[in-house]
Amino acid sequence: MKYAKWIGGIAGWAAFGPIGGIIGVAIGHLFDATPKNPEMNTGGQGRGYRHRTSSADFARALVILSAAVMKADGKVVKSELDYVKEYFVRAFGEEMAKELILVLRNVLKQDIELRAVCEQIRFNMEHASRLQLFHYLNGIAEADGHIDAAERDLLHRIAAYLGISSKDESSINNLNRRDLAAAYKVLEVAENASDDEVKKAYRKMAVKYHPDKLSHLGPEHAEAAKEKFVKVQNAYDRICKKRGIK
Repeated sequence: MKYAKWIGGIAGWAAFGPIGGIIGVAIGHLFDATPKNPEMNTGGQGRGYRHRTSSADFARALVILSAAVMKADGKVVKSELDYVKEYFVRAFGEEMAKELILVLRNVLKQDIELRAVCEQIRFNMEHASRLQLFHYLNGIAEADGHIDAAERDLLHRIAAYLGISSKDESSINNLNRRDLAAAYKVLEVAENASDDEVKKAYRKMAVKYHPDKLSHLGPEHAEAAKEKFVKVQNAYDRICKKRGIK
């Protein structure tokens, strides 16, 4: 695998602790043996420090949590796999996406210590990247047209483990809905809020979800971040139209 070292190498926080263990085993299956190269070392628990998340770190988190969500209802369906493939191609390009999917297929065969993985991500990944990660996971669950109870429960646990607040969780859960009640939840504001409070809430969410917050992940993630930002704008526009706010 051309990118095996990039995906599973020791550089970056994800190579230690539960994430490193899962990725290391997955790549080991691809070579039909557990890797022995020190650069693929998966031992020990991460005791590093917070730093700005790299694209490689984000990819590792995507692969492992993708597998967890895809398995939540006891079956992996084509629509979910297609969603993941499409996202990986947009974010990493065709060649890298193929290799990430190979790793994903092996991660799907493993038991995932969800809390340990999420806590490692929470410790090392800044809030904006965690929000983008959670938004992507919601997309997987919605790929087959609905989110069942098992998937919703898993997403709720992931949000809690990642340190995502209930308001942020609700906001992201409602981004794809078009009704007015959902628009208020996206902005994290009550339906009886004043016009000034609505405007203030929109400004706050526009800053929180601005694509520039993820610029450190590279331009390949800009489109997905922009989509989330546009949905916040659309929610605000629906409220303004209903209230006559100029």
